[in-house]
Amino acid sequence: MNTVRSDVKKRRRLNFKFILRKIGKMGSEKRRDGLKEYCRGISRILFGLVEVFCHWFFSLIYGNNKESMPPIKDLLLLESASTVALKIRNKKLTSEQVLDSYIERIKEVNPLLNCVVANRFDEARKEARAADVLINSGTIPEEVLAKEKPFLGVPFTTKDCISVKGLIHSAGLACRKNIIAEEDATVIARLKDVGAIVIGLTNVSELCMWWESANKVHGRTRNPYDTSRIVGGSSGGEGCAQACAASAFGIGSDIGGSIRMPAYFNGVFGHKPSSLTVPNHGQYPEPATDEQNLFLGLGPICRRAEDLLPLLKVISNNNPVLRLDESVDIKKIRFFYQESDGGSDFISPVSPDIKELFVKISKHLDKAYGIKTSKVSLKQFILSAPMWFAAMKSPSGPTFPNQLTNLKGCINPYWEMLKWIFRLSDHTFIALATCLVEKGGCKYGDEKHQFLLKERDALRLEVIDLLGDDGVLLYPTHPTSAPYHNEPLVKPFNFSYTGLVNVLKLPATAVPMGLDRHGLPIGIQVIAKHGNDRLCLAVARELEKGFGGWVPPEVDA
Repeated sequence: MNTVRSDVKKRRRLNFKFILRKIGKMGSEKRRDGLKEYCRGISRILFGLVEVFCHWFFSLIYGNNKESMPPIKDLLLLESASTVALKIRNKKLTSEQVLDSYIERIKEVNPLLNCVVANRFDEARKEARAADVLINSGTIPEEVLAKEKPFLGVPFTTKDCISVKGLIHSAGLACRKNIIAEEDATVIARLKDVGAIVIGLTNVSELCMWWESANKVHGRTRNPYDTSRIVGGSSGGEGCAQACAASAFGIGSDIGGSIRMPAYFNGVFGHKPSSLTVPNHGQYPEPATDEQNLFLGLGPICRRAEDLLPLLKVISNNNPVLRLDESVDIKKIRFFYQESDGGSDFISPVSPDIKELFVKISKHLDKAYGIKTSKVSLKQFILSAPMWFAAMKSPSGPTFPNQLTNLKGCINPYWEMLKWIFRLSDHTFIALATCLVEKGGCKYGDEKHQFLLKERDALRLEVIDLLGDDGVLLYPTHPTSAPYHNEPLVKPFNFSYTGLVNVLKLPATAVPMGLDRHGLPIGIQVIAKHGNDRLCLAVARELEKGFGGWVPPEVDA
């Protein structure tokens, strides 16, 4: 009996000790979690202070160097590409007239903005004359031309990483500055087939892997709304060309926001299509993995929302996955919105001017259609940047130092950084810095890499389930308006607002929504389920109708 009582007492003591240890462990975990949250709070405060200081510092360097944009005097430049095409077909304008207007505009703005880095004006004139001859001959009825050659005689530009036969194909890389494209990228060939005329190439970031368009081949591009600010990247020259009306429309490419960020910073429209619905052939650098190929998308950048759909039809060859011929009823779309990523570390908070846009959109949709928008909080958006970097990892290269040699060796980033200090390197600081940090973070296939990919896949399913076949998500394109030149160096992860969409393999449209208190463009992106690009484009047209869309930098007509 005593033995039994003794055993019971022992078990009670053991249980009590176990409970005490568990309580202690729980308390310890809470203390650790509390300490982590405290440290995160401190780091966010410090990052905020650094950001404010650097913004002030770069304003001192660049803010006093603003130059006035030449105003738009030719009203033709304010027209949509679709309207210009219609006027050419019905002989109210000639293609040569239109071409001359854009050439004159390029010559007027390019010394200030440096957006167009190569041209084919002479060849374009021949093509414009041929288009006018075809139209005047009357051999093809106007309605047939509208169907088979919807952009006949319309001039356009594309970025210097998408091949145009006979033009430089450098992707901003010094060792490619003498490479001339021997064939057109598929999207360029398709646009030429419907009568559009390439007039030039626009600037990019080095190897298209940064969100300011500056390189050692072509220099830096400046924002038409404020020349002390960036134009975004890597399609920054194209976004700038559209904002200042230097071409009727443009084509960009996007693997982490390279269409949508330039469209946003320059106050125009830009669409990243659903994965693999538009061919990537002719884009350099080529994706290193099948996964990267899924993230990359070539798409239109333009001033008017009405051009997005017909351009996407052409470059996708009216891909049946997109169902672009189906009409969209705004009243039947479900609208969701999220104001921020939830407070990621080392990413700028979303500015009040941008947050206010969601309120304005909600009021507009309610007043116009009785639509109630739903605010959501997708928690894993906070992992946007880590998920993008993890998804971009390659098991076997090439590494960034390889790519900077045009895949003909490997640079020594430390030596190049030393040369850069003395202005002797052929590479930008950010490209060299990318080489140095490339091995950081997770490794391909390691535990952290697998965790982030699982989180990405789970988030994709959550977003798809939320949106279904009739929903769109409104989300910031970027947390701030265009920063000063070089300012992105202190907040490199701000691109994650667009990069997230790429790794989720979803379509998205950047929609301009006017100017902020500093006179800089702001807007939002509209995200939909894969294949539902038409919903994004319909919402873009509705928001343009409700809020005005592109705001010309300056008009004098």
